Amino acid sequence: MIGTGDVVERKSGPALQSVPGSSISAVMRRDGDLAADFARRHGVPRWYDDAQALVEDETVDAVYVATPPGSHAEHTIRAAAAGKPVYVEKPMARSAAECEAMIDACEPSGVGLFVAYYRRALPRFVAAERAIREGRLGAIESVRVTLLRGAGGGGWRMDPTASGGGLFVDLASHTLDWLDLALGPVADVEAEVDGGPAESVVRASFSFASGVTGSGRWDFAAMHEQDEIEIVGAEGTLRMSSFGSEPAVLTTAGGTVELPADEPPVVQQPLIENVMDSLLRGAAPLSTGATALRTTRVIDDVLAAHRERHGIAFG
Repeated sequence: MIGTGDVVERKSGPALQSVPGSSISAVMRRDGDLAADFARRHGVPRWYDDAQALVEDETVDAVYVATPPGSHAEHTIRAAAAGKPVYVEKPMARSAAECEAMIDACEPSGVGLFVAYYRRALPRFVAAERAIREGRLGAIESVRVTLLRGAGGGGWRMDPTASGGGLFVDLASHTLDWLDLALGPVADVEAEVDGGPAESVVRASFSFASGVTGSGRWDFAAMHEQDEIEIVGAEGTLRMSSFGSEPAVLTTAGGTVELPADEPPVVQQPLIENVMDSLLRGAAPLSTGATALRTTRVIDDVLAAHRERHGIAFG
């Protein structure tokens, strides 16, 4: 595991230690004292302050990259060169070009590349996707995404060099990736972006290859908070949040029902179970470099003019 920050402590580390077939054998952080502290607290046998030393450790079978996105490509390519499958945090990288470099490193080496878009396996999103695929909404016509939050916080997530942008990149990527799964790839995007260099307000309209139309508003300097995905079909409407834990709500001519789904003890656990099943038993992976690349391309399209305006460029 490269990186031992808050996401690892709360969202992934406990699952990596508890999912059958998985354990953390070594951790790396540039600050060796922090790496040693994490290893001590979580019973990890070895720690490093050098990434190359970790990927060359013969007891390491796969590498989890949990650093800010600015170093995802570097560490993934390093692990692939050592013949180690990679599970990388989202967003996959700062740009589609970096994602493509990661894929190009992993494919010839024959190693798996998985991305931590865990909503693809999270039960309440699975229940919502199932309702769509079973036709309970009828033919899907449109989707609307709203995420409003007050200003403040963010840390490295507000530094485009480290993160690829601002909170839109960090948070909207989750929703856009799940919509890719539920409704298919996005084909066209038009957007207006305010703020900078880290974007603060994004308004976008988009269409899917299937013909479904969409719109989104992400405002991280709003006066009130709102978090909603609304998917409208010919026979019903589905509403749910991107970041809450309440069930999705389906409204049809027959009435309104909640789609029950148990929350896992650790949010990344269902996806990590899928990654282990894929590595150990050949199961079909839910979130790969190929699927995550599509999400990063959408983000690139949304932010293209904004990045050019502010002189933001990546590999």
